[in-house]
Amino acid sequence: MEQEKTLLAKLKTYLIFAGPTTFAFLTVIILPFLYGIYLTFTDWNGISATHAFVGFSNYLQVFKDKVFWTSFLLTLKYVFFTVILINIIAFFLAYMLTSGAKGQNFFRAGFFTPNLIGGILLGFIWQFIFSNILVYLGKSYNIPILSGSWLSDPDKAFWALVIVTVWQYTGYMMVIYISGFMNIPRDLLEAASIDGANTYQRLKNVILPLMVPSFTISVFLTLQRGFMVYDINLALTNGGPYKSTELISLHIYNTAFLSQQYGIGQAEAFFLFFVVAAVTLLQVYFSKKLEVEN
Repeated sequence: MEQEKTLLAKLKTYLIFAGPTTFAFLTVIILPFLYGIYLTFTDWNGISATHAFVGFSNYLQVFKDKVFWTSFLLTLKYVFFTVILINIIAFFLAYMLTSGAKGQNFFRAGFFTPNLIGGILLGFIWQFIFSNILVYLGKSYNIPILSGSWLSDPDKAFWALVIVTVWQYTGYMMVIYISGFMNIPRDLLEAASIDGANTYQRLKNVILPLMVPSFTISVFLTLQRGFMVYDINLALTNGGPYKSTELISLHIYNTAFLSQQYGIGQAEAFFLFFVVAAVTLLQVYFSKKLEVEN
């Protein structure tokens, strides 16, 4: 009886404090996710009141879709360059802005500001910059690479997308690296200096090993955001020109809502979910292992 009363008391306490959150999590996250999995086995077009069960045909259609794989490979290329550039630039910005330079707090705020701008608005701002300001400068000063809009060139439009993404997220990752730098014991750096270590040696042998937790978090976030990017892709290029910048999230949206192939779109989204989950979990696993070794 006492155990039952204890369990009931714990359940009552849980329902009072965590019940609303649990209910919201189940209804907003879990149930739609499960329903989405169910829809991957149907031919629903997103509009009709009825739909038929089609088994694994949607998944087979995904693997046969050349446009899907083109978008997926383009997304991998995009993720590769954005993850590397964002983390390298953010790390060195954090390194410079924790060295005691004059006005470093002002520069921290300045570099972080782009992250506060929404992706849609950011895309339109940079669309104006690439299509008008840079073209004007290129023609005025006879700079061939800027004489035409990058967004109208299939090759340059991809790099425009990379530049805008790096510009947006570098400041956010910089804050994480600054937190890591602030947690490095000063006495270790002073001891390394006393032992004759130069700046490069301190960076390689003291700072980098202690910054692994910050790298783990930052790489995880940039990987996740790189695979799931949608708003900047939509506002800046809308997948153009000629679908040369249509990343996977935009392709899934177009398949599900514009082409009204909701079952196939859900199958593509579920495939993307597994890829992102696998990549991020592997990244965290190996990063945590590196932390332990250090």
